[in-house]
Amino acid sequence: MGNSIKEAISIMKPKQIFISILAVLFVFPLMGTIAQQAPNSVSITVITTFDYPGTVISTQPQKINDRGTIVGIYFDSLGARRGFVRFSNGSFSAPIVEPNDTENFTEGRGINNSSTVCGDYVGSDDNGHGFFLSRGTFTEYNITNALTTLMLGINDVADFAGTFSLTGPNGIFQAFVSLGGNITSFSVPGAISTFAYQINNSNQLLVGYYIDSSGILHGYFRDANATLHFPIDPSGSTGTVLFGPNDRNWVVGRYADSSGVTHGLFFVPPNFFFTFDYPGSTFTSLNGINAEGFICGRYRDASGIEHGILARVTGVMPANEGGTEMKAYDSPSLVIPLNPLSPVTPLNAPSPATPLTPSPSAWRGEMPAS
Repeated sequence: MGNSIKEAISIMKPKQIFISILAVLFVFPLMGTIAQQAPNSVSITVITTFDYPGTVISTQPQKINDRGTIVGIYFDSLGARRGFVRFSNGSFSAPIVEPNDTENFTEGRGINNSSTVCGDYVGSDDNGHGFFLSRGTFTEYNITNALTTLMLGINDVADFAGTFSLTGPNGIFQAFVSLGGNITSFSVPGAISTFAYQINNSNQLLVGYYIDSSGILHGYFRDANATLHFPIDPSGSTGTVLFGPNDRNWVVGRYADSSGVTHGLFFVPPNFFFTFDYPGSTFTSLNGINAEGFICGRYRDASGIEHGILARVTGVMPANEGGTEMKAYDSPSLVIPLNPLSPVTPLNAPSPATPLTPSPSAWRGEMPAS
């Protein structure tokens, strides 16, 4: 995707340390200035922090289902990327390694209430490919004619979302969503690339981010009428990523500011923003939220190690009101998947896999935000 698309943009620069927090609340219109403390009383409290067992330098939770099961990614000390599941009792699955992964690169990106996992891996062709994992069985998923397909989120009725590139990992990415087995691709108008991260069970809200012509990241959401709302940026943002909604249309993500600090973000469409920072850390990311308001994410400590977070948002949420963001009706083009999704069945923890010898790849460092 090129250097401008890499997480070298300050939004992807983690740094320090975190525990349990009341964040100060700000509500402001999309294009407006920061207001004084709002009448809405909202707080985010960290329940626990965690790390995948072993010699791990980064634990990156991605999504959380309504049972409290978390899917994510970890990096080991040799640089291998592996998926994982953290169960609600605090135990972990064995590393998730797609059988065709030849580059030490498998990511767990989404999980539903049946514990079906979706994600991506890099194969011998040095391209990314999507997969579903259910009951220990992997099913590969690729968009027709695409060299790269990344699966980023799945809901409870087996609708799913992601991104693909016809020319490979350094090409232009388009978002896609599968609703009832029908695949629709779309892009935010004028965007270099568009990424779709998660759709909720009601299909009322799909969220993600896009990269504009200047290489800046902005959030967007797509409503039930397929209308795209963009840009979604809190005041002072130099780059915004939206990762996931729940069935209440509460959204989590992160944004960076001009000082290089990355903040966790809680967002209620169209224009309610709430900033959350883990104490002492200059990098906080909120990646997934379930129906009860439990949130998974991560922070980076002073030594550069990234740790998982389990938190919860509580308080009085604002009523949905009209926003000032731009709107566009996407002009969908239909694409047919190579491998239709099999019926969704519960996941059993996958068997351990022996890591391969790490090897350099043009793919590394060029994934969509995690």
